[in-house]
Amino acid sequence: MNELNSRRLEIDALRALSAIRQHGGITRAAVALGLSQSAVSHKIKRLELSLDCELLGRKSGGPMFTAAGKDLLDYGGRILGLHDEALLSLSKIPLAGRLALGLTEDTACTDLARILGRFRRLHPNVSVRTKVRMSLVLRAMLERGELDAAIVQVFSHDVRPTDVVLFREDLHWVKHPDLALQQDGPIPFLSFDDECFYRQWALDIGQDDAVLETIFECSSAAGIVSAVNAVMGVALLSDRHIRGEMHVFIGRLPPPPALAYVVRRARKSRNPALDSLVGEIERDIGRHGSLALVR
Repeated sequence: MNELNSRRLEIDALRALSAIRQHGGITRAAVALGLSQSAVSHKIKRLELSLDCELLGRKSGGPMFTAAGKDLLDYGGRILGLHDEALLSLSKIPLAGRLALGLTEDTACTDLARILGRFRRLHPNVSVRTKVRMSLVLRAMLERGELDAAIVQVFSHDVRPTDVVLFREDLHWVKHPDLALQQDGPIPFLSFDDECFYRQWALDIGQDDAVLETIFECSSAAGIVSAVNAVMGVALLSDRHIRGEMHVFIGRLPPPPALAYVVRRARKSRNPALDSLVGEIERDIGRHGSLALVR
């Protein structure tokens, strides 16, 4: 019993460990937490010493976490959730007000609706108005102050220090295996509309070594997926949308940048209701590592 009593799961250390998974490394986690890299490393090392086991995989090219680290992340997510919920419950500060939240189609069609529904039940005096738009449109609305916050996709290299990174995904060129491409001819491109930053990257940067001919435009991911499976052309899709017989196309086109799903706030948009909503979204998604699509 004395040995057990000597061990401690410090909340700050668990939060640092969770941030490492969420942001993809110690350096990014330190930025998100507003700490130095050495401070985050020290927290993890102290936790490892307390538990007498390694939590982070330190072999080059190996997994980010050890088996013990993965187990602790599962417990840690639940511990952090209860910790923050208890603080909120004991704060005695009722939440009220109006929030304008932006979502992309990708996030609107996920279990984020469940999170928003739970928030409404817990805080009936907070009205959340949600608008679903393309990421570029949402970013512009944030700049104009028309939204308090938005969950948007960005390229990983465009993540801001103030963004809350929910999870990361890869972006791929995909096609149906029955689609035959001419070696020297244009590549038929299945594109989202003008407000899509995938499209802007593809047309501005992604065709240095090959010519893309846009033959299909659609604002819906479901429409692009259907067109790929109908053997119409090549498209840019993230991991979650690769389905059916489509496969990743590698060769004539440069690899696309990685993606991040982030919560981005409007400038000077700070209030307890928004802080609580962002915190609940971050905790819930952090436990699962992504947003599950509603089927």
